Amino acid sequence: MINRLINLPIVSDFFQGKIIVILGPRQVGKTTLLSQLSIPQDEVLWLNCDNIDDCEDLTNRTTTELQHLVGQKRFVVIDEAQRVRNIGLTLKMMADIFHNQVQVIVTGSSSLELANQINEPATGRIYEYHLYPLSIAELSTHSSAREENRLLEQRLIYGCYPEIVTHPDQAKRLLTAIANNYLYKDLLTYNGIRKPEILGRLLQALAMQLGEQVSYNELSRLIGVDRATIETYIDLLEKCFVIFRLPSYSGNLRTELRHNRKIYFYDNGVRNAIISNFAPLALRTDTGALWENLMLSERIKNNTYSGKFAQIYFWRTQAQSEIDFIEIEDGIMSAFEFKFNPKKTPNAPKAFKDTYPDASFEVITPDNYSSFVGVQ
Repeated sequence: MINRLINLPIVSDFFQGKIIVILGPRQVGKTTLLSQLSIPQDEVLWLNCDNIDDCEDLTNRTTTELQHLVGQKRFVVIDEAQRVRNIGLTLKMMADIFHNQVQVIVTGSSSLELANQINEPATGRIYEYHLYPLSIAELSTHSSAREENRLLEQRLIYGCYPEIVTHPDQAKRLLTAIANNYLYKDLLTYNGIRKPEILGRLLQALAMQLGEQVSYNELSRLIGVDRATIETYIDLLEKCFVIFRLPSYSGNLRTELRHNRKIYFYDNGVRNAIISNFAPLALRTDTGALWENLMLSERIKNNTYSGKFAQIYFWRTQAQSEIDFIEIEDGIMSAFEFKFNPKKTPNAPKAFKDTYPDASFEVITPDNYSSFVGVQ
């Protein structure tokens, strides 16, 4: 059993008068996480909303009916809550009824309808957590930093989904199933998806442009749909925790690019499954992009789990000076470049140093990445 870094923060929020919401893609271990929270089984009401009966038990209920449903239980777990119509109103009622007496824990495999239904009705009544594929920091705690360093190529190619980590001999088969069957299950039932076949083509295009600036107009021409559809689908893919956008930073320099973005995948293995390429690093031309994607996704996990509220960007000028990653927290700017080859460690571009002289700069390589991703 690999312990997740958000276990203790979640437990510390028990009985604080808030509903705990855990969001994340399917297959990342939300149900396993719940089993690690030391909840006495005889004190929990467990409702799996993939089950139609459990879903109906939570749909359009009165306060009296909800009190009767919960009875004397001290915990209520609502798994896959996005299945419940008007779940936000139901959770608001539960928060108001039970206060600190019953801890309600909600999970959802996307932030699509779940987030929309929860946030407005239950404003001020929830603590929200995101759960991602396993992090290198979590894996290092389970085994060792040395072991994870040995497995770095495995993580670059196959990623960190729990089932992939625990069954590496079946990685290709399992990743293909995740990419084709699980990851988009909620998205494909969303009424904004009228042409699901576009998803595959869009994801392949994004996977091939990993680490590059993405043009919605170019994607529109390539895939043969209008720009608005591209924007909608990318937004939905981000809300399903498949991809994330990294915007460009512009501050004091007139030649800095504005309103540009790069798009990365939360998991390297999913990205490689989409393009059906699990070749070893020695046979690849995209090793640098894989390294960049892994480091960015791991940094997001680390920031999220450690409660770090940093704004993240990339930086580039019209003259093609570029920095892979900019992080700003409490007004302090840190800049990072990602290089898989530790012999290639460039200095910060002169334009950046002149414009932001107080910013730190570091090159992240396989020799020094541990602290960057939170490995102790």
